[in-house]
Amino acid sequence: MHLAASFLDMVTAKYGGSSVGRQELDGEFVTDLDGALWTQAMLEAARAPRQIDFDRVVVAIDPPVTSGKASDECGIIVAGVSLAGRPQDWRAQVIADGSLKGASPQAWAERAVELYHRHDADRLVAEVNQGGDLVGSLLRGINGVVPLRSVRATRGKVLRAEPVAALYEQGRISHRPGLGELEAQMALMTGRGYAGRGSPDRVDALVWAITDLMVEPANDYRSPRVRPL
Repeated sequence: MHLAASFLDMVTAKYGGSSVGRQELDGEFVTDLDGALWTQAMLEAARAPRQIDFDRVVVAIDPPVTSGKASDECGIIVAGVSLAGRPQDWRAQVIADGSLKGASPQAWAERAVELYHRHDADRLVAEVNQGGDLVGSLLRGINGVVPLRSVRATRGKVLRAEPVAALYEQGRISHRPGLGELEAQMALMTGRGYAGRGSPDRVDALVWAITDLMVEPANDYRSPRVRPL
């Protein structure tokens, strides 16, 4: 069967990078892994177009342990949130994936700062388990006035990801187009860990971003407040 090029362009623009596109355009059989934290249905729902007026935007970074062609990716995710109403009314959106593979620390730090300015973000959020103070020093060396929050993982990837996956299940997080590689990693995250090769650095950065924007503020919102006497 021969299809018009204009039709193929339209279908690819609409479904490219999605599970529907992989199944219908590329002939892949797409199904959920057992215990997947993000199902195909959840990812498809996240792609529904939504207009959100952001109250905050962050750029989250999951730096690799090493640099070079064989190193893990540096996960860099841009996300924003609307904090209108109570926590159950908050909505977030993943804006962009700027992740890099095989990049030098200078290169991924420059990418993160560039995305910070491009998307008028409020701060950088960087995991420092591996690089420690060097991560902050590197980023501030590029731009000394960029607000930076250093975060440290004290729990495993699955435990950190579960609250974020729950927000997706509730339909409270949406995706802009062009996040196919991030979504592919998300589909490989299960309750037993990551089922793909290497490390899910894009997902790790996503989790840090949504945790900063929604999970931790909601916990603070619910915390009992004691008025001083």
